[in-house]
Amino acid sequence: MIHLSRRDFVLLVLLTLAWGLNWPMMKIGVVAFPPLLFRVLGLAGGVVVLYAYMRLRKESVAIPRKDWPTVLLLALPNVIIWQIVSVLALKLLPSGRAAILGYTMPIWSVLIGLWFFGERPLPRYWLGIAAAFAGTLLLLSSEFAKLAGSPLGTLLMLGAAASWGWGTHLMRRHLTSVSTIALTIWMLSAAVPVAGLGTLVFETAQWRMPTTPEWIAIAYNVCVALSFCHIVWFKLARQLPPAASGLSVMMIPVVGVFSSMWILGEAPSWQDYAALALILVALGTVLLGPKPAAPATPES
Repeated sequence: MIHLSRRDFVLLVLLTLAWGLNWPMMKIGVVAFPPLLFRVLGLAGGVVVLYAYMRLRKESVAIPRKDWPTVLLLALPNVIIWQIVSVLALKLLPSGRAAILGYTMPIWSVLIGLWFFGERPLPRYWLGIAAAFAGTLLLLSSEFAKLAGSPLGTLLMLGAAASWGWGTHLMRRHLTSVSTIALTIWMLSAAVPVAGLGTLVFETAQWRMPTTPEWIAIAYNVCVALSFCHIVWFKLARQLPPAASGLSVMMIPVVGVFSSMWILGEAPSWQDYAALALILVALGTVLLGPKPAAPATPES
């Protein structure tokens, strides 16, 4: 039984709603705006806001020089690949579907632990892996069946989720004594030049000032998804039972699907609903048992 204070319960609800709503907000931001430029503005803004937060708390963001190679190692799967590949996939997918696929991350984490780190999944994990695999096949089958479908977007989002899953294992094994927010600031900073180079090479012909809705999406991404949510996640992940944060992860794609219907007018197919149910079953087997996975670095 999970016992939350009223304040922690409110924070958990706000976190779930904020990250779920971020999927349609990001879709508004990239539907007609260069996605890598959108990501550069969001990452850079998030770094500024988190740095200001640390300064207000009079906390250091310094990391020993000897740890910099490890910071870059952690940044690659957790931030650089996840943030950049997911926003490119979102350009090609409905935001609700992107949310469902993005939050297959815990399933990938289980598989990666089995294949690369010698972990032995509990028997119930195999049920979860089978359910997630069936849900993913449903989404892929509907994409291939439609002329306007985007199997590339689906595969990109699955790749981004797998990268984030790999990153969770690295986060558990490296720099565990370093301030998590300081580490996040430097990992986000490492992604800025990579996304910047991408937009410089591939998107310069599309550069323009954002429209008002796009500015709102950028501001939401900076102030809510990359700043407020990071701070709240780290607070809850450090003081609450892992199952509590697992509940939030499970509900984010649900909020993403239904907020996309409300904000963007998306109409999920039966495959989306079936896949959502299967992936929720999968996440439940991984996150809500007696030995859940350790908290991971969160999404944008």
